[in-house]
Amino acid sequence: MSNTVQTYHVPVLLKESVTGLAIRPCGVYVDVTFGGGGHSREILKNLSNEGRLFGFDQDADSLANIPDDPRFTFVRSNFRYLKNWMRYYDIEQIDGLIADLGVSSHHFDDETRGFSFRFDSPLDMRMNKSAPVTAADVLNTYSEQQLADIFYLYGELRNARRIASAVVKERNHSPLTTTGQLVELATRLLPRDREKKETAKLFQALRIEVNHEMEALKDLLNSATALLAPSGRLVVITYHSLEDRLVKNIMKTGDVNGHVEQDFYGRTLSPLTPVNNKVIVPDQEEQQRNPRSRSAKLRIAEKR
Repeated sequence: MSNTVQTYHVPVLLKESVTGLAIRPCGVYVDVTFGGGGHSREILKNLSNEGRLFGFDQDADSLANIPDDPRFTFVRSNFRYLKNWMRYYDIEQIDGLIADLGVSSHHFDDETRGFSFRFDSPLDMRMNKSAPVTAADVLNTYSEQQLADIFYLYGELRNARRIASAVVKERNHSPLTTTGQLVELATRLLPRDREKKETAKLFQALRIEVNHEMEALKDLLNSATALLAPSGRLVVITYHSLEDRLVKNIMKTGDVNGHVEQDFYGRTLSPLTPVNNKVIVPDQEEQQRNPRSRSAKLRIAEKR
């Protein structure tokens, strides 16, 4: 693949997240965001010959990173289908699951994928390149109201309606097909002092919609909670408030929407117990070494 960095992906909070799994050498573990395999390779170091690790990734590019290890099974699929795949492999319970959410270094640095506004590239943004809908499809076919909702809900952009209106006017003149066109349109509407940050939110909103990220994350969290064995660990690294809210909710209440169920005495009935009440963030050294880690938050919970 041309014009990509040699390193597929630098794993974030590697030591802290793998330690958080409290690995049992003979246990069954799942890395639902395999990517470059950094977290998976670290997990394998802690497993005995009887241990098993499943790695999920829907991107064909990750196939090149599969370790040659009989304890490892690669599943090329969206992690929202975790429960189905575990049933397929006759796995009734797992001892731990790790998820490093967000976009990998590889995706941001690949000029052909459209995830970054650093390059003028096709408006794609699909994690799975065989998926039917691209970011260009969203921008050119969704109604103005739909676009406004996406920009507001997934990008938390205050001027979502104004941006949606501008997109519709622009596409009526000429279809939006490249990231350069979108950036040019955005710079006319976004505050100069927050231009980069707001553009990043716009791209985030489109990426979330294209890949149905919020729905997939909800499915994953519900499946993981059901599959975890007693004392099993759920370890999740988030990068923005939308996904972090879902993770925090399920770890505290057992419900992704934060609905609290209580017993007769008013005690919260949750299948999980947070291990770290205070969120774990990368230290200054890691943030300087890996800029992607600056917005990372690590949460860990244990099955009751």
